[in-house]
Amino acid sequence: MGGKLSRTRVAIIGSGNIGTDLMFKVLRHSDTLEMAAVVGIDPASDGLARAERLGVPTTADGVHGLIGMPQFEKIDIVFDATSAGAHDANAAALEPYGKRLIDLTPAAIGPFVVPAVNLDANLDARNVNMVTCGGQATIPIVAAISRVVAVPYAEIVASIASKSAGPGTRANVDDFTETTSHAIEAVGGATAGRAIIVLNPAEPPLIMRDTVLALIGDPDPGIHAAVRESIVAMVAEVAAYVPGYRLEQDIQIRPISPDVPTHTLAGEAVVTHQVSVFLGVEGAAHYLPAYAGNLDIMTSAAVRVAERIAAITPENVQ
Repeated sequence: MGGKLSRTRVAIIGSGNIGTDLMFKVLRHSDTLEMAAVVGIDPASDGLARAERLGVPTTADGVHGLIGMPQFEKIDIVFDATSAGAHDANAAALEPYGKRLIDLTPAAIGPFVVPAVNLDANLDARNVNMVTCGGQATIPIVAAISRVVAVPYAEIVASIASKSAGPGTRANVDDFTETTSHAIEAVGGATAGRAIIVLNPAEPPLIMRDTVLALIGDPDPGIHAAVRESIVAMVAEVAAYVPGYRLEQDIQIRPISPDVPTHTLAGEAVVTHQVSVFLGVEGAAHYLPAYAGNLDIMTSAAVRVAERIAAITPENVQ
């Protein structure tokens, strides 16, 4: 007869919007994770102040401050919510200590992980990368199509409220497009992928909108019906850990005229139809406003990964 499962201790590096939202998700909604430390580099940051008020140990001395904390040895998982460049240094500093790293930056040192698509295949990785907000929202759809029919080309457009794009997001736009494009292929299964991000300045701010356009080469209506079913099932799977994730319109599959030069996108692959999927992502407003669904989907996916890792840690296996 098994005893009560112990919680897995986690730390967060990065006391900005993403790190703070992660903290609230762990504290308020996780039954398996214990918030052991929040790490920043600005002693005056709002995230560190909130952590201290909630009784979470903090340090403003970055990753080396974390390593020097008395509870460091008992921390199993470290979320990195900083930047691509900072993650390189943080991962190098933590490597000798055997911690599991969940990287929410575009650094992509470890394998790309999208929970609804390939989490179980990467549970042994020491450092997993959460791709990008656009990747978390759209790669499941590309994967849902590619598990039914070959996808020679897929393109995603992620539109996020300008107010939800902080300095880190703006500084990493090039990394966003490159990382997401690569993951559309590596995880989504498309032969070629492209990603575009749009910072929407509308007032009041709008929730995250994502468009997935995929080219396929099968005119069979039965295959098209299977593609629709696969996408609907995938949306439900993502919504299980990101409740604000939803289809905004009916899935469209339309024929492409033979004289359209699809070879510029799909090479020599035969292309007959375009699949168009329109998504909305509304944030849970745990810390960030509801329009910041782009950040909420990242933190929700990261917590999903951490909880799955926690479930297989030796002390929690019955």
